[in-house]
Amino acid sequence: MVEKAYPTSFEIAGPAAMFTRPDTGSSPVSYPAPTKSALKSIFECVAMSKEAYFEPQKVEICLPIIFHKYSTNYGGPLRKSGTPNFQLFATVLENVCYKVYGIVRAYRAPRHGSNPQHKIQEVFLRRLQTGQFYTTAFLGWKEFIPSYFGPLRENTAPDQSIDFIIPSMLATMYDRPTDGSLSPMFIQNVRVCRGVMFYDQ
Repeated sequence: MVEKAYPTSFEIAGPAAMFTRPDTGSSPVSYPAPTKSALKSIFECVAMSKEAYFEPQKVEICLPIIFHKYSTNYGGPLRKSGTPNFQLFATVLENVCYKVYGIVRAYRAPRHGSNPQHKIQEVFLRRLQTGQFYTTAFLGWKEFIPSYFGPLRENTAPDQSIDFIIPSMLATMYDRPTDGSLSPMFIQNVRVCRGVMFYDQ
């Protein structure tokens, strides 16, 4: 029996994005393309389920890759106890636009009258069309909110001049798409060809 596919897509653009390379320490640097886990988190800003989840398969990079120096006052839990806010310096992406394609998967096969894949797919597409979100979408860091987040637009396309290899890229932080334990996994030699990147390489 062939498993039915539940394809889902969206487009997101914004003035800045940050997909942190974990090897860059206290002055973080962004990957040149979004991580799989970041795109899954964007999907979950619209619809969430503990029975089904979004698995990104392909991203189209629709604008040139531009890195930009960025600084912000950090007051979060990673600072030393008793110390005031400190300035965090980072290298982020500037003026980004992505077309994202993936499928909805589930932990078990649909049962009669209950299909979590179809349900979350339908909820996501309906909310995306109407701009009704579960929480504010963001491009990696929560302060980087999008200027556009919605269905695919006809006037955007992959930048075919973009062609490079990412030697090692974070795929996921957890051993399970929902309610997982910390277990970082990486994918190697990720190729971006003519502005298109596949996560299953």
